[in-house]
Amino acid sequence: MIERTSEQDVSNGKVIPITLDANFFFERAVRSMDRFQYDKALKNFRKAVEYEPDNPVNHCNMAGILSEMGNYEASNDILSHVLENIDSALTECHFYMANNYANMERFEEAERCLVKYLEEDVNGDFLLESEELMELLNYELDRPAPLNRIRSREGVVEHDRARALLEEGKFTEAVKLLEDILKNTPDFLAAHNNLALAYFYMGRFAKAKESIGRVLDLAPGDLHALCNLAIFLQYEGAHEQLERLLRMLEATIPFHQEHVFKLATTMGILGRHRIAYGHFRRLLKDEEVGGDAGLYHYCAAAASNSGLYAEAQRCWRQAGKLDPEGVVPRFYLAQLQQAQKEHQPVPPVSYNYQLPFQEQLKLWKDNKGSFAEEVRTNPLIRSSFFWALRYGDSNTKLQVTQALRWIEDEEMSEVLREILEQQPLQEDKLQAAALLSLQRLTGKDTETEPLLGEEPVSAPWHKVQPEWKEDWQRIIDQTVGMMDRRYDAAQKKDAELLWKQFVGNLYPDVPFFRHAEGWCAALEYLTAKLHSRPVTYREVALRYGVSPSMVSRYARRMDEECNIKQSVTERFPPFTENI
Repeated sequence: MIERTSEQDVSNGKVIPITLDANFFFERAVRSMDRFQYDKALKNFRKAVEYEPDNPVNHCNMAGILSEMGNYEASNDILSHVLENIDSALTECHFYMANNYANMERFEEAERCLVKYLEEDVNGDFLLESEELMELLNYELDRPAPLNRIRSREGVVEHDRARALLEEGKFTEAVKLLEDILKNTPDFLAAHNNLALAYFYMGRFAKAKESIGRVLDLAPGDLHALCNLAIFLQYEGAHEQLERLLRMLEATIPFHQEHVFKLATTMGILGRHRIAYGHFRRLLKDEEVGGDAGLYHYCAAAASNSGLYAEAQRCWRQAGKLDPEGVVPRFYLAQLQQAQKEHQPVPPVSYNYQLPFQEQLKLWKDNKGSFAEEVRTNPLIRSSFFWALRYGDSNTKLQVTQALRWIEDEEMSEVLREILEQQPLQEDKLQAAALLSLQRLTGKDTETEPLLGEEPVSAPWHKVQPEWKEDWQRIIDQTVGMMDRRYDAAQKKDAELLWKQFVGNLYPDVPFFRHAEGWCAALEYLTAKLHSRPVTYREVALRYGVSPSMVSRYARRMDEECNIKQSVTERFPPFTENI
């Protein structure tokens, strides 16, 4: 016989009343999970959801148990429902979904969800787990994730990207990104320091000092900022200030590897080679970095510049063993041995792990592609271009602008245009060369097309643009037609730009060009020379049906106006090295 519980039994405390609510079923679900009874746990989580359908935690718990049971698709359906219909701010749902997709081996979708989580989550509760999952996805997809920022580490990802841009020599892009970072995180010291360096490499000296000043206001003892300031003071010629700062830096013994390297390179740049040598020797004893050929070169440079030639020789030999394909250790060893053999002073050695600039020029003169690649990728060389364009003398600027026409680089074209627009060049040939290089870089005719959506840059060699005439254009068309199949598109474009430069230099006293074939032949001849192609007056004259003397005479006339010979023989500018 079944007994019924009476109201009196309840009131007398014989029976404990049960309140069926979300908490009740939640607790039962947890107990079931502890016993690995996932079916029961799922059933109770579902009941909790029924009682509190707007509570996102209940839904996430249900999604979690489904994931434990291997039902990843159903788990993600619930998580998507939470984000779309209950609480879009519950960013951890993206992390859970990423794990589910990874378990299903749908790595692209896992990456999308993980990136979403990292870019939106403010607290970073699963940051460590996210890094582990990111490593897995990078391996599976064989590429890094397209992550723009980590919200909980505001500015860190962007800063890493800016630092990479600096290392690639893309200073303008780095500046824009660093300035954006500092708008949101104004106390980000590393970003201030790198912004200062970017400005300095671009030759924007006042802005560089301004950025370093902000760092030292926030952290007066920041070693990176103090080292950068010392270099800036040297360039400024502020000797008293520099000496006070150097006394402090010389007495500093940094602990961290990064700080030791920064101080060592700074001392080298400032000519304190013995102190730099001591710091580099410390680094060589560090197992993490002691096997780096570049570090042995730095130590050798410091030793050689300090007169410790035996030690310099030992370090370069070790660098050669670590980098058997490298030309730098061999070059400096040979230079040192030659100087000692002839009882001559050993030349100062740059701390850069690369050949001196003049030696690189010898390699580049026969290989424009190699030269262009170096300028695109080597931040030191790019920096020297920026400095030369801003602060070099007229001859250096002319050589730079002529060299730049071989480098298809958006950042360099921006600098050239800034030079033309903000710092008017005083010499006609220099202005003409700058405009020609700018036309070559952008692929646009600056006489007729505006650059980057701005007002057209007028030809600098005359105040009024000439109305382009049919007989002038006919020479371009005929030359380019004859050059077809024997020259590439860039070389044909250079022929067109060269003719426009020549006509522009003559304007307004442009004569009628009789013997058009002779001018065409001269134009092709000079274009070939500009690209280091072997060609003779006779060869070109035969092609156009004119005499070699006519080609020679017209080519000389064009060279008088456009300075082509200098462009050919001095295409690569002799810059002073930057350390």
